[in-house]
Amino acid sequence: MSSVISQEKKYKKFITIVSVVIPVAVAALFRIKIPNVAPLSFLPPIYATINGLTAVLLVASVIAIKKGNRLQHERLNTLALICSALFLVMYVAYHMTSDSTEFGGEGVIKYVYYFILITHILLSIVIIPFVLFTYMRARLGSFEAHKRIAKITFPLWLYVAVTGVIVYLMISPYYVH
Repeated sequence: MSSVISQEKKYKKFITIVSVVIPVAVAALFRIKIPNVAPLSFLPPIYATINGLTAVLLVASVIAIKKGNRLQHERLNTLALICSALFLVMYVAYHMTSDSTEFGGEGVIKYVYYFILITHILLSIVIIPFVLFTYMRARLGSFEAHKRIAKITFPLWLYVAVTGVIVYLMISPYYVH
């Protein structure tokens, strides 16, 4: 048990650093434009699809563990984590080569869009340590601790994945092609 606790302490430092560095790096890279590079305008539908795939993987993962299939649960969560990382890389690459797109909707739909966008962005920052701690606890075999935090992580991560698709669908008519 003490070796698990010492491993958790080691990973806690790493997770804390990653949880701070990723949002700061994304915010900094968001402001950098790579000159003389063609905009990567083909990426938004790809990374929106990856967000959708992440949501499907998360739901399938919960179904797998409820059926007692721990190995499938682990594999699906690992794939969801990889998809989230791929999304992040593509999202940053797109914004480093393309101007931001303004939402063109009017009236109530504009407020709905910005509510979804803002909650998506804020929770995408909050979710980083939750996902990493949940994943780490499972990898270390701390299944009761994993289960407790997963009850919080799952709905937050699912919300971020689904709202990523919704944000894309709402703003896609306003992309300049």
